[in-house]
Amino acid sequence: MPSAHLFLNLGGPVRLWDSDPAVPPAVLADGWFMGVWARRFLVEYPARVRLVGVHFKPWGMSPFLDMPVSELRDRWVPVDAVWQRSLDRLRNQVADSTSATETLRVLEAELLSRLTEDPSRGLDLVLHTGRRLEASDGTIPIGALTADARVSGNHLAAQFKAHVGVTPKRVARIYRFARLILSVDPLRPVDWSELAHAAGYFDRAHFSREFKDFTGHTPTQYLALRRRFPAEQGFPPDAGPMPAD
Repeated sequence: MPSAHLFLNLGGPVRLWDSDPAVPPAVLADGWFMGVWARRFLVEYPARVRLVGVHFKPWGMSPFLDMPVSELRDRWVPVDAVWQRSLDRLRNQVADSTSATETLRVLEAELLSRLTEDPSRGLDLVLHTGRRLEASDGTIPIGALTADARVSGNHLAAQFKAHVGVTPKRVARIYRFARLILSVDPLRPVDWSELAHAAGYFDRAHFSREFKDFTGHTPTQYLALRRRFPAEQGFPPDAGPMPAD
């Protein structure tokens, strides 16, 4: 899903791998922000994981930051680089929590304390058009969004870059592919042409390029991996509805 994240790590170091070979892997022991990613990445967790975090909708991080969201695109940034001198305090509060509910309340209180009272210019436009993209699983044409909102394509793209970090076209691509990949049942025969058409792909070559771009594998290779390494029940955690606004 197109989403942004905040993680507080209370366990061992986590290694993050970028699909761009020019970017060295990062090792983060405490906590990090992640903006919306437009390419693949891999998170390598330790054997014992103790992690708490926030899963934002693509536009959801903007009201809590004093920096352009575009600076977090395709990046993982230490918490203190975004919320200065806050990480130790937050980790201590979370560590002292007696339950998962209390831990989430700590994070909720921190977010509420940082919530901008007046929405930034253009955020309402991004919310309106972004929700339409989400509801349509990315199949609504960008031209229809701009016509409905009575803005130019350049203006809409600029507002998405400011509040999401990527263009509405990129967000639509991710939603559309997420709809397809979540519809795959690896335990049954898969008709890729039927799934691709249902997700809004009308060109097989385009679908094949998108699949390789998002997963690093062909559909056949991907299906073989899913069957070789079946997911545990209920995992991955974001294989369902996005968080509430």
